[in-house]
Amino acid sequence: MPMQTLIVDDERPAREELAFLLKGIPEVAVVAQGKNGLDAVNLIKEHNPDLVFLDVQMPGLGGFGVIKKLAEKKIKMPQIIFATAFDEYAVHAFEVNAVDYVLKPFDKGRVAKAVQRAKKMLEAQASPVERLETLVGQLGAGPQKPAEAGKRVKLLLKAQQRMFLIDANEMVYASIQDGTITIFTKDSEGVSNYRTIEELQSGLDSERFWRAHRSYLVNIDHIKEVVPWFKSSFMLKMSDKRVSEIPVSRGQTRRLRELIKM
Repeated sequence: MPMQTLIVDDERPAREELAFLLKGIPEVAVVAQGKNGLDAVNLIKEHNPDLVFLDVQMPGLGGFGVIKKLAEKKIKMPQIIFATAFDEYAVHAFEVNAVDYVLKPFDKGRVAKAVQRAKKMLEAQASPVERLETLVGQLGAGPQKPAEAGKRVKLLLKAQQRMFLIDANEMVYASIQDGTITIFTKDSEGVSNYRTIEELQSGLDSERFWRAHRSYLVNIDHIKEVVPWFKSSFMLKMSDKRVSEIPVSRGQTRRLRELIKM
C-alpha cells in the first residue's frame, strides 16, 4: 500500500512542485494539501497520514509549532519530512524526530530518497543514531555563502559510543588516517562521518579552513605557533589540549605566508 501523504506549505508553487514530483513515486499517495500550520494539525487529525511534507517557515504556526501542537493534543505523529529553503533548522528537525529534511528548490532524486527513508522508518523504526547521521549529512547541503559556512555548519563527532554535535568553528583541525577522519577540538576529539578531507572541506569557510597538508585540514583561528622546520618548511602548533603539531606541505608554504603575512 502506498504511504498516505500530506503536503503542507504556505506557498502554492512549492505545493504544486512537490505534488508533481511525488506523482512519479509509486510508494506515495497524496491525500490532501494544506497552506498553513493550522491546516496541518487539522489534516493530520482527519487523515491520520503515514507521511507529511511540512514547511518549516509558515505564517502563524510554523512546522516546529505543528509538532508541538500534535504532541499537546496527543495526535498520532506521522513521519515528518521538513521542506524549506534554509538548512539551519536541520539539527532542530532531528530533535523533533523528523525522518528527513529536503531543501528548496526540490530535487526529484533527493525527494525520492527522502520517501525511501520514510518507508524504511515505517517498516522498521530506525535508531536515533541513524536519524542523527541522516540529518547531519544534510547540513550545509544547500546554497550558502562561503563566509557564512563556518557559522552555519554543524559537525558530528563519534567518541566512546556517544555522538556529539559541534559548531564547525570549534574544530581545531581534522586529520585522515587509514580512511578515517578524526576531528579535534580544544577539549575533545572524535571520528567524523565524512569520508574524505575534500568532502569535509567543501562545506566549510575556505577563508578559515585550510588544507595545510594532504592529511590535515586546519582552522587558522586555532594556530597557536608557527615553527620553522626542515629545509624552509614549517610546523604548526595547534590550540587543542595536546598542542598537536601539523606539518605544512611544501606546496602550501606560500599559502601559509599569505595567511599570516610572513
